[in-house]
Amino acid sequence: MKKLLIVDDSEFVLNLFKHALDDSPEIEALYAENYAQAMRIMRSNPNQIHAAILDYKLPDAPNGEVVALANSNNIPTIVLTGDLNKETRDIILKKNVINFILKNDPNSIHSALDSAKKALKNYDTTVLIADDSKLSRELIKMSLESIHLNIIEATNGQEALDLILNGKHNISLLIIDYLMPELDGLDLTFALRKQFSKAQLGIIAISSCEDEETISKFLKLGANDFVHKPPVPHEIINTVNANLELLSLFEQVSDMANKDFLTGAYNRRYFFDVGGAIFLKAKRKNAPLAVIMLDIDKFKKINDTYGHDIGDIALKKVKTVLDRNLRDSDLSARFGGEEFCILLEDISLENLQTLLERIRADFENNIVETKKANFSYTVSLGAAYGMAESLDELVKLSDQGLFQAKEHGRNQVKINTYVM
Repeated sequence: MKKLLIVDDSEFVLNLFKHALDDSPEIEALYAENYAQAMRIMRSNPNQIHAAILDYKLPDAPNGEVVALANSNNIPTIVLTGDLNKETRDIILKKNVINFILKNDPNSIHSALDSAKKALKNYDTTVLIADDSKLSRELIKMSLESIHLNIIEATNGQEALDLILNGKHNISLLIIDYLMPELDGLDLTFALRKQFSKAQLGIIAISSCEDEETISKFLKLGANDFVHKPPVPHEIINTVNANLELLSLFEQVSDMANKDFLTGAYNRRYFFDVGGAIFLKAKRKNAPLAVIMLDIDKFKKINDTYGHDIGDIALKKVKTVLDRNLRDSDLSARFGGEEFCILLEDISLENLQTLLERIRADFENNIVETKKANFSYTVSLGAAYGMAESLDELVKLSDQGLFQAKEHGRNQVKINTYVM
């Protein structure tokens, strides 16, 4: 979980941020109303604050002192200001800030949070620098580490190719020199574009070569961008940020196709696309799978009692609870309404029973806190364990288990084993 510091002397503004962050369980927000509180928070969280949204003028720090404080603690910063005259703008631009946003913009809260989330994402983003010049690598590395990107290095094209193909580092962006031993930048770009689209891997070429034909070749072979060598720090940072933003947009488009808009869980179509491949692999190995159907108990009562907006929050909490109980390799999806489906491989029947009881108890003990009311709800879980002729059969058997759990009083787990 990433820590985000938000400092503003307006209680109204802080409440807007709190409301907007209700749906961001991956962010721990820390709030301060003045410079003194901000300083205490920074001191009590040394090197643990990952980004900050700061009001430029505070009652006890009217001249942007809080921004300087964040800079001294190496915290990526977004500045909020109600007055952006030329003098203030020039002062802010001289400081190390990601973005500055006018408070009088109706979308200022969301704009500030969008900038902060991009900054937070850098901590989990890896960039590979491939260059046979150690000095060149160090210059680029220093620039990109200032925006908290993870950097790995390669001294030639073949080493870079091997690092990407082994898949261990989850590399998002590659910065490659043109002239390198073993495999030059053009050949490396050509090799990578055989396997990775621009939506999957960004490539920025760098070269001291002024030949327009070389630049054209890089772009034709699939490079996303080109920077002349040696790159100026702000130039490489801006270019990298622009390309990471493009990758993020590609990811959003993919999410729109594969994920449920409300909860962020995968949708039914994605479940069967990916789950189908998992099923075939397990069937070839004759290995058992577990398919679980989960349904919120008396969901209509939540909507009728508190309203559909609170019902939506309850649905979002399902993904939160599942995320903290499931492995990264497990597949879960919203099937529709208040029903979710989970596919697990490499799990024993005994461990499945333990896991599902833990999930059931987690929901039972989880308090949903909203402005309207605090409440809890339970879920029923039906599971199918084993191997069948098709994934559909396992889903149907798990659905039968869910029906049985509901019929026997809800808030319980029912597992059916499937023997071919």
